[in-house]
Amino acid sequence: MTEQNTRENPLGYEKITTLLRRFALPSIVAMLVSSLYNVVDQMFIGNYVGKLGNAATTVAFPLTTICIAISVLAGVGGASRFSIELGKGNKDEAAKCISNALGFAAIVSVVYSVLAFIFSEPLLTLFGGSGETLRLAVEYANFVIPGMPFLIISTVMSNFIRADGSPRFSMACMIIGAVINIGLDALFVCDWGFDWGMTGAASATSISQLISCSVALTYLRRFTTVKLGKSSFELNIRKMLNIASLGMSNCVNQLAICLVQIVMNAQLTTYAMKELAEADWDTPLAAFGIVMKVNSIIISVFIGMAQGMQPIAGYNYGARKFDRVKKVCLIAAGLCGGIAAIGIICFQIFPEQIVGIFGSGDAFYEEFAVKTLTIFLLMVPATGMQMTIANFFSAIGKPTRGVILSLTRQVLLIVPLLIIIPLFLGLDGVLYAAPITDFLAFLLAAVMAIFEFRRPEYKTK
Repeated sequence: MTEQNTRENPLGYEKITTLLRRFALPSIVAMLVSSLYNVVDQMFIGNYVGKLGNAATTVAFPLTTICIAISVLAGVGGASRFSIELGKGNKDEAAKCISNALGFAAIVSVVYSVLAFIFSEPLLTLFGGSGETLRLAVEYANFVIPGMPFLIISTVMSNFIRADGSPRFSMACMIIGAVINIGLDALFVCDWGFDWGMTGAASATSISQLISCSVALTYLRRFTTVKLGKSSFELNIRKMLNIASLGMSNCVNQLAICLVQIVMNAQLTTYAMKELAEADWDTPLAAFGIVMKVNSIIISVFIGMAQGMQPIAGYNYGARKFDRVKKVCLIAAGLCGGIAAIGIICFQIFPEQIVGIFGSGDAFYEEFAVKTLTIFLLMVPATGMQMTIANFFSAIGKPTRGVILSLTRQVLLIVPLLIIIPLFLGLDGVLYAAPITDFLAFLLAAVMAIFEFRRPEYKTK
């Protein structure tokens, strides 16, 4: 190691694959563990409440998606600016990113939670709830909403903890929350415990998020790359908006996912009423809920990879080491595609076993859930590479391009396809809209990445 390397941040000289292993692997584990909050709830609800419980969590899921959107707006945006400022050597500015991101997250999360609680019933009706499904969804939402600010703040802190070079601590925060959630789910939901059903699952989630957030906030005294003082905690609206701009790609992606969930719920219900017997009207919603939870596990890998890639790409872009910037993007995208390909194989070979984890039902319910799983997630590898490229643009301070990619995939393509394809294929057409969208969105992302890497700076070492 040269004398220069000993003075420089390892992000600027260590092997890219080594850095990704160090930063991305704990991030992926942390995101996988985080996704267990909803997956575990779905498992307990599916097995102890039943099909209507699964349908109710599907209706309520957009509330959590909006929560995640706020988290990445402040977290990914703040950590991206933090890493860029560190790459430029501006440690004081980097420190101010932490307080402004946390302040922004706290304000927005509290406002969102209050409004979501007050208007929970009309919101869940908009999201596709009706009858008994709506009642169960409201019951679940009213107990899970109070924990959302804690989830948002802990997610923001986790992004900064990783950017500070302590991904294992971030992972530990997530694991602590997830383990507590599983234990409380078993106690609150199961018939041998308190048997609280939907309320029990939601309460377990909120309590575990509070504990995870408390652990994450203890890191404020442990930052190593910057020193936090009184001046670091001066809130500035302009800095908050700048942070939000860098997290906008990820935020738009999540909000677009929420829009897709709402449209998907509406289309599934509409065509179920046209094609199925009344007793089966809730079946597509329940089946889609299972697939969305499975999908969240795969998406968490993509997000974890993006979070691990972010400080590496951001630092090297700030330091003008463009050959390393390009390399980290290509390697991360390739890894996401490869990991997703393994997932596709599992979905196609073991769909019945995967669906069975979330409880059983009548033959039609299980058949439709299997069909939804195998069709809806058919092009997940393309999704992984597209998301990596979109997040890459945000990491290097070009959020507009990331927003364009997110909007194209989640709004401009899939929403029209969700409306048009079912006109010809009926209920099955709702399912086929997703893989077609994923493939087309990947093609656009690949073209934008090619044009980015043809810029003169990437050809100069």
